[in-house]
Amino acid sequence: MKIRCLKSDLVKGVSIVSKAVPTKTTMPILECILIDATTDIIKLTANDMELGIETVIRGQIDEKGMIALDARIFSDIVRKLPDNEIVIESGVNFQTLITCEKAKFNISGKSGEDFSYLPYIERENPVSISQFTLKEVIRQTIFSIADNDSNKLMTGELFDMNGDILKVVSLDGHRISIRKIELKESYEPKKIVVPGKTLIEVSKILSGEADSEVRLYFTANHIVFEFDDTVVVSRLIEGEYFRIEQMLSNDYETKVRINKRELLNCIDRATLLVKEGDKKPIIINIQDEMMELKIKSEKGTMDEEIMITKEGKDLLIGFNPKFLIDALRVIDDEEADLYFMNAKAPCFIKDEGESYVYLILPVNFSGAV
Repeated sequence: MKIRCLKSDLVKGVSIVSKAVPTKTTMPILECILIDATTDIIKLTANDMELGIETVIRGQIDEKGMIALDARIFSDIVRKLPDNEIVIESGVNFQTLITCEKAKFNISGKSGEDFSYLPYIERENPVSISQFTLKEVIRQTIFSIADNDSNKLMTGELFDMNGDILKVVSLDGHRISIRKIELKESYEPKKIVVPGKTLIEVSKILSGEADSEVRLYFTANHIVFEFDDTVVVSRLIEGEYFRIEQMLSNDYETKVRINKRELLNCIDRATLLVKEGDKKPIIINIQDEMMELKIKSEKGTMDEEIMITKEGKDLLIGFNPKFLIDALRVIDDEEADLYFMNAKAPCFIKDEGESYVYLILPVNFSGAV
């Protein structure tokens, strides 16, 4: 095999597929990036058996063939070569020569035949979403997936499609994030759970342009994201997702409308007094036209008041400040509506059309004020 391409194109392609290279594996071939120039295009592939990414790069094929190269070494070499044309040539025993200007690297490769290709997925009935929308939906929900494997379903997000509405849900046992988006067409009902890791990596690759589309394809075990020159194939998480409907309620005893930026900045300031990993609650005292926020830690105390519009009863309630910050940070509205039942029931932050709903459980704060 002998190919040539610009450094910028190669770096971009390697950066995209590297996201599917496993950090730990018992199969050395999976630590490689496959360069496939057996047809008229140059294709790069990486696959950790759960997540696979394939992308096409521009370049010239002088001699067809394929080679698997150690992802870390190959990536490091490519990034540090001069900004010019790179020539990659594989020869006897898979030894591979990488040349750029006067720099020459000779590294060992592996047979491309041994590489684990992406599973073949029949691509029928795609669901089309703009790259901007998908990137935003992931950003607005991904923070509330669980970061451990004690419950696998919590490490993914529910994609619940019904007609022309796609609902994306994540939860970690302390909070729930829900985003609803309207699709351009109507689709058959479908529910799947996509691994959070997949969504994080897809989000990094997406350009985020409103006029560029992502096509999603679903099977019983896989989801495919197809966009630009890239295909991402991921295994789904098996099992029935949690029935969140019974956790959601429209009943409330207290409703607060508040300037979102003011509330976010106030809670952010309060966390200056909290050490990382420390579970000090922020205490919220809701009165007629005022919300008082207090925090107390070994470092000191903080007390601030914000003007609000209130309906219903006064309330004293405590929360993990990080959970409030995570939700408020991804809400684009100028004002936020917060709904409360009592000091032991969850707080709901949502807009009128419920295009977003954030449920946050309160914490016990006896002795914290």
